[in-house]
Amino acid sequence: MDNLILGWSEGFHDAAATIVNGDTGSIVFASHSERFSGNKHEKHISPEFKSYIEGRYPNIKQKAFFEKPALKKSRQLYSGQYKTVATKRQLAWKPSVTFHHHKSHAAGTFQTSPYQEAAAVVVDSIGEWDCTSIWKCSYDKAGKAVYKKVYSEKYPNSIGLWYTALTHFVGLKPLDEEYIFMGMAAFGKLDPQLLDKLDDLFNYNLHKGVPIDVSLKHMLSEYKDVDIAFNAQLILEERLKDIFSKALEISDNVVYGGGVALNCVANTKLLQQCNGNLWIMPNPGDAGASLGAAALAYGKKLFWKDAFLGHRTEQSLTRTSLQLAEQIVAHLLEHKVCGVAYGRAEFGPRALGNRSLIADPRGPDMKDKVNEIKRRQKFRPFAPAVLEEHAHKYFEPNVTTPYMQHVVNGTKPTLKDLPAIVHEDGSCRVQTINKFEKSIFRQVLELWYKETGCPVLLNTSLNIRGEPMVNTVEDAWRFEEKYDVKVFY
Repeated sequence: MDNLILGWSEGFHDAAATIVNGDTGSIVFASHSERFSGNKHEKHISPEFKSYIEGRYPNIKQKAFFEKPALKKSRQLYSGQYKTVATKRQLAWKPSVTFHHHKSHAAGTFQTSPYQEAAAVVVDSIGEWDCTSIWKCSYDKAGKAVYKKVYSEKYPNSIGLWYTALTHFVGLKPLDEEYIFMGMAAFGKLDPQLLDKLDDLFNYNLHKGVPIDVSLKHMLSEYKDVDIAFNAQLILEERLKDIFSKALEISDNVVYGGGVALNCVANTKLLQQCNGNLWIMPNPGDAGASLGAAALAYGKKLFWKDAFLGHRTEQSLTRTSLQLAEQIVAHLLEHKVCGVAYGRAEFGPRALGNRSLIADPRGPDMKDKVNEIKRRQKFRPFAPAVLEEHAHKYFEPNVTTPYMQHVVNGTKPTLKDLPAIVHEDGSCRVQTINKFEKSIFRQVLELWYKETGCPVLLNTSLNIRGEPMVNTVEDAWRFEEKYDVKVFY
């Protein structure tokens, strides 16, 4: 491969890099910088990550950056972030081309989608100036991707900043634990007065350091955190519904990017609004925008196969994947829980079977056991992974969701028999595994079903609390030592 394109994102949070074959459009490699530096949500391309890429991919012909640095600095000056503007930090590479932040998001999700034309919705905290945008996307007769921005909402009018500020207000870590804030909503209740107050917060600039200022405390201090989360989720969903209504006027197909696209509760309702014609790239946040920058530099439809695009662990030459799957299932039958660090790591924030902590979902104590291993809050549920052909027996409505992007309701047998993977409101963030899945996880589930009659396993990320997901075999060893949980690789 002597015609490679590098796309990368860095500078704010979740730095990442993607390598695309400029001759074929295949995605050769994509990963997060955090997996190599060990610093969760690493904002820069670390020296370790840069060396890894340059050592394995020496024939890079184009280097594409995911946003316009000068334009971003103009907004930072406007917003009073003088220290940020004054800080002179060199990018990891000198870009040969730069693209607008939201256009990179749009390209990452459109050029990996199954559609020939679509409306791309991008919703995040902030790009250079855009916080929400809609793009009309298509391919011309030569196969070149064409983008036209048809709608935008600019700083400081940001759904993402608003949701992050509320995440911070309830004591969670901004730009990290929004998913916990989303999960808290299941414990809250509707409060029309609180709903109005939260809606009024859009009139405040909640950006500068995402502050918990006096006005925010005055407005919300009397309310429970779970009620704030519940009502915030309702407002988020209503605002997204309005944005998607505009997008559906452009096309029946919608692709969706930006960090807000990680809100799987909202995504379920958006999928219904789009009549199933919705594609969300599995890594829709800033890390995924590295793929978008590479996509724009390539210019045509990318060959999307799956999300297993990262570092590959060294495999034993004396053991097949089926033999390893048999060992994993045998261990699960006896010990109920184990880790898997096999093959290429997932590109994205969610473990999909190659860097997973998996467990028997049956029994009343398994959720507490795994939460104890992970040092997590006890209220938090875990995701179920299910053989796709059996999903309809356990979850409704029956949807295909291989990347954990939607929630569904557990059926009565699920609520009764698999409590570890059901949330307080009866919902489940499902991962469906189809017959063509190349991950070892499919083999594990098939064997597990054969042994137990249960086609479902609990699946959560394999990581030490406060650290990124396990990446290398050495990381797996550290996980074993810290938690005394067997990891197969």
